[in-house]
Amino acid sequence: MKLTDISKAAPGRAALLLPLALLLFSGCAGRERVKDIEQLGDREFAVPSGTVADKLVLSRFPNARFKYFNSVLDACIAVRSGKADAAAYDEPILRNFAAKNPGLKVLPGMITVDNYGFAVRLEDSKLKRAIDEVLEELKAGGEFAAMRARWFPEKGAPHPMPEIETGGTNGTLRMGTSAVTEPFSFVDASRSVVGFDIELAHHVARKLGMKLEVVDMDFGGMIPALVSGKVDVIGACITITPERAERVLFSEPYYTGGIAALVRE
Repeated sequence: MKLTDISKAAPGRAALLLPLALLLFSGCAGRERVKDIEQLGDREFAVPSGTVADKLVLSRFPNARFKYFNSVLDACIAVRSGKADAAAYDEPILRNFAAKNPGLKVLPGMITVDNYGFAVRLEDSKLKRAIDEVLEELKAGGEFAAMRARWFPEKGAPHPMPEIETGGTNGTLRMGTSAVTEPFSFVDASRSVVGFDIELAHHVARKLGMKLEVVDMDFGGMIPALVSGKVDVIGACITITPERAERVLFSEPYYTGGIAALVRE
C-alpha cells in the first residue's frame, strides 16, 4: 500500500498506518541526501548478511558503518525507508531493483570492480573444465550475447527463461543457488527459479548429459553446502575472491561487475 492510500483505508487500519508513515518520513528526513559516491566515506550501508559486500566496501571506505539484513531486497527497502544511507551490493542486481522502484537510483561509479563465477569443490576440476568449455562455446556461437541481452535489458524486466532440455542419463547435477539475486537467480511468476546463472547451469548439465536439480538456499549457506557435498556447483552472482578461492574452485569469470551503491533520489 502506498502512503497516499492511507486515507482510503479503514479507520482502524489508518490509525495503525499513520505512525508507520510518520516513522518513514522522519527516517528519510534524518539522513542527508547522497549524490556522489565519494560522499559515502563514513555513511551507514545496508548489506545482506553472509556476503562479502561489507569487506569490499571497507576496502574503499574504511570508516563506513553497516547494518545487516537477510537479503538484498531487505537492504534496499532499508534505504527506501531511511534506515540506511545506501545499499551496497552487486551493480546489476541493484540496477534491476532501482528500475522497478521509483525514488531509488544507483550512483555513477563503482565501489569495487569484481568478477563473478560458478564454484565447485576444490577436487572437482573436471566439472570446472566443463563449465569453462560451455562458456567458450556459448561465446563463440553468439548465444552468450543473447543471454546477456535477455537477462540484463537496459529497460524493463528480464525476458522469460528459454526452454533448455537437460534430461540426460548421466545422473543429476545439483546446483545450489540463492534465488534473491535477480537477474542472476530469482523466482518468476510461475514460481520457478530462473535467471542468467540458472540458464548457464542448464547448458552445463546438457553438455554433461545430466539432469539439472536447482536447490534454493540462503546466500551464506551456499559455500558450506558445496564443501559438504550437498550440491555439486553453486552460482548466484558469486564474487570471485582470494579468500573464497581457498575453499572452492572457481570457473573462469562469466561477468565483470562489482559493488555499487543504491541511494534515494
